[in-house]
Amino acid sequence: MNEKEWWKKSIVYQIYPRSFMDQNGDGVGDLQGIISKLDYFQELGVNVIWLCPVYQSPMDDGGYDIADYYQIDPMFGTNQDMDQLIEQADARGIKILMDLVVNHTSDEHAWFQEALTDPNSKYRDYYIFRKGIDGQAPNNWRSYFGGSAWEKVPNEENMFYLHAFSKKQPDLNWENPEVREECINMINWWLEKGLGGFRIDAILNLKKRIEYGQLPADGEDGLAFIGHWILNQPGIEEWLAEIDQRTFRKYNALTVAEADVPEDQLSRYIGEDGYFRMIFDFSYTDIDVPETGEWFLQSNWTVKELKENILQNELTTQKFGWGAKYLENHDQPRSINKYLPNEYQNDHSKKMLATLFMMLQGTPFIYQGQEIGMTNIRMDEMSDYDDIATHDQYRRAMLSGMSPEAAFEGMYLRSRDNNRTPMQWSDQKNAGFSGAEQTWIKVNSNYQTINVEAELNDDQSVLAFYQKLIALRRQAGPYQEAIIFGEVVPYEVPQEEIIAYKRSTAEEEVLVIVNFSANHQIVKLDGSYELLIGNQAYQTNLEQIKLVPYGSLVLGKKSEESK
Repeated sequence: MNEKEWWKKSIVYQIYPRSFMDQNGDGVGDLQGIISKLDYFQELGVNVIWLCPVYQSPMDDGGYDIADYYQIDPMFGTNQDMDQLIEQADARGIKILMDLVVNHTSDEHAWFQEALTDPNSKYRDYYIFRKGIDGQAPNNWRSYFGGSAWEKVPNEENMFYLHAFSKKQPDLNWENPEVREECINMINWWLEKGLGGFRIDAILNLKKRIEYGQLPADGEDGLAFIGHWILNQPGIEEWLAEIDQRTFRKYNALTVAEADVPEDQLSRYIGEDGYFRMIFDFSYTDIDVPETGEWFLQSNWTVKELKENILQNELTTQKFGWGAKYLENHDQPRSINKYLPNEYQNDHSKKMLATLFMMLQGTPFIYQGQEIGMTNIRMDEMSDYDDIATHDQYRRAMLSGMSPEAAFEGMYLRSRDNNRTPMQWSDQKNAGFSGAEQTWIKVNSNYQTINVEAELNDDQSVLAFYQKLIALRRQAGPYQEAIIFGEVVPYEVPQEEIIAYKRSTAEEEVLVIVNFSANHQIVKLDGSYELLIGNQAYQTNLEQIKLVPYGSLVLGKKSEESK
């Protein structure tokens, strides 16, 4: 590895700023709150922090509706606070990533306001406006958040604008070279400040193939999923290559894209000359979501499918480039609730999940609170949910004939707000997140037992386990090369509930074994290993081992030549 690939030895920690730490006492997290916790990141061992959007925004979609790319929203602080965060993090050897959202802006962005005010201004062509058909939308596309993807323009007859997400997020027109130039200039402006890179949101939606009229509906609402016409469309490659060459590569920036890329295109996206340094894999993190996107239904996935998805992605990605590994993010529920039955959701199984993803090849992304084992939240009523997508899913569940009780349970299982509740720092008021009388969203009631303060003082805690896993990757040691760069080779076992793989180099190999079941399991070994980390006991010089329910082990073995 050379310095151009600094991210391969990195551990990324994702922050949802509204919920991380409130320094000014208004019930909302802020940049000064993040600055106050920089020492915590050093103690944890991470060296990259990714911030969900902190740009000026009306917060219709949690900041992914940007009103000004150059200004920090007053909710989070000032541009000077952002400069301070970059500077103080850099002094600790920590790089900052921001979210890059250029598929759309907020409808409150000056460009869009001008486009509405003056149909003849150049800004009308910054967005996608189309005439309707007999006063109706140009077609029956369904947006990602439900409902029509077209919104009628106020005070104009038969004119609509496109929004792939909420109606307050009009899509930019990337066919317009001025739009592309505006975005490139903005990216470079941030990189000049010393930013380490970007997580890139919804980037594969930039190119649109617009069709008119009634398309075959795929839901009871009479609409058709927009993704078929705006995802991975031919021609997007030219734009992505131009952005990379004119921005990211100039600054040796880390870029991780939210992009579901077909295997035959992977080399163009994450190869040596790829558009991005890595992309996220959705095959196992969205395994609980049906193909229709109606996540209130759940998909009834199996461990066999999970195992196949994880290992297939590893084998595919390592052929072409580098991956980004994660269990949780701001769009997911808590992993312990997603992957495990209620009766087995405990610290033991949380450590198993941590082992599973932290030992894969690629850069691990830890989401705030994941390292202490935070869980989904039980809301009292639908009004407690803030997330726009959650309210859409509830509406669609009710339309499908589901009872209110069953629909509400579906929100508990999969709402994005499960991962957006305040970070649990202590057992004090509001979990130590804020001194305000009321926080912007509810605090999970289990903060008195699950919090950073308690786990920092417990060497058997989930937090302590994460620290050890991070140290295996970041600190020089006998197996670091295999853990970071080793090829992933599936370790064949007869049980479908055992996920096992090796990380191998010429000199050493690491064997990862995870029991994803509530039963004891026997696994044969192909040699004598030493224990690197595990959530259960392990004795060396055994021909086979007995894994406890949800047990996990990371074992190391040197080659004969290197001994």
